[in-house]
Amino acid sequence: MSRATPRHPPFSAARRHWLAAMAGGTLACLAPRAMAMGETHQARLFNPCLKLDAALRKHPLTLAAFDGVNASDVWDCHAHLLGFGESGGGAWVTPKMKSVFHLRMYAQFNFYLNASCVDPGKGNVDGEYVERMRALADDFPTGAKAMLMAFDRVHKEDRTPDQAGSAFYIPNAYAAKVARAHADRFEWTASIHPYREDAADEVAKAVRDGAVAVKWLPSAMGIDPASPLCDKFYDEMARHDLPLISHGGEEKAVEGAKQHANGNVLKLRRPLERGLRVIVAHCASLGTDTDIDQGPDGPQVECFALFERLMAEPAFEGRLFGDISALPQKNRMHVLPRVAGRREWEGRLVNGSDYPLPGVFPLFAVDEFMTRGWITADVGEHLKRVRAGNPMLFDFLLKRHLKIDGRTFARAVFETARVFRRPAKAIA
Repeated sequence: MSRATPRHPPFSAARRHWLAAMAGGTLACLAPRAMAMGETHQARLFNPCLKLDAALRKHPLTLAAFDGVNASDVWDCHAHLLGFGESGGGAWVTPKMKSVFHLRMYAQFNFYLNASCVDPGKGNVDGEYVERMRALADDFPTGAKAMLMAFDRVHKEDRTPDQAGSAFYIPNAYAAKVARAHADRFEWTASIHPYREDAADEVAKAVRDGAVAVKWLPSAMGIDPASPLCDKFYDEMARHDLPLISHGGEEKAVEGAKQHANGNVLKLRRPLERGLRVIVAHCASLGTDTDIDQGPDGPQVECFALFERLMAEPAFEGRLFGDISALPQKNRMHVLPRVAGRREWEGRLVNGSDYPLPGVFPLFAVDEFMTRGWITADVGEHLKRVRAGNPMLFDFLLKRHLKIDGRTFARAVFETARVFRRPAKAIA
């Protein structure tokens, strides 16, 4: 690892100390155990934003992770775009994230900026973010790509946009433009609120513009997946065979509409029954939800158990998938043995990094993986060095080297393009 000055010094010393002072409470919002199982020294709180040394890229433990995997099929299906709109692409974040009067959101968002190695003081967050993502992608073998996610605004049931209730906005046109400019490394995922009057038209347009999926975060975007308001959108998605990536379970990382009940994975039955392919982000691995199969006042059940129930339904085999992004985070790693141990799920899991979260250092505890015997000590030390230069590659290597009760994630989990690659001629 290069020990030169970081390419993008993330914050001033004063700002780093101030953020470090608030880190415990802020990161507890992301992960209740964020300050447990790991180092709490300030040096371990922040991403040093180094450049990955060529020796680490060519290290046997790095190369071994790609053995037997077709690099051209390695698509990171969960990679977020971020921007302030300086590029003219229309990106936007709520002013609350930039205001010290909203301390938790302000500190949380600044950790994301640090994880992304961008400096908002330079006035070029859009450009720096894409530049850094491109550099990280270039550390992967030729052919590997990341799927850049757009993010739509909240819309009300009267189908009008609710900017004030939105956390941030990454337009489809901006995501498509970035992906086209780096077509050898990026695909893109649209985000379309189903309550929009033009939702069906936006699906068709996204397909024409090369989108490989649509992404939702229902609890933050104000989307009830079980609402009839979504049906026209679902029918157009099914017509194009465009997959839907929908967050399931409790959400910690994004403010917005704060409608927790919309994250209930059982509500995804409606799009599945209308013929969609649905990928549940993070395998609904956090929190509890109402078991609405027993009525609106049903008991609280672990979200992941509800996901397991859906996966067990024969009618959804081949159309319901889970993405394993964020599962190595401290607050989700308890489900890893249950996911890795399901051999019948091998073809129904896909990999994503949830970038930039792998760059939020306190969310991961490499030492804990070693303590549990899920990775060897030499792998763990290698991962720590890689992470300082490339958190996205760190996430991939960690999952590829995991061995839990003698079981590893199958190759198919990482050859994600099999689920998302579009035919040569999509429906117009």
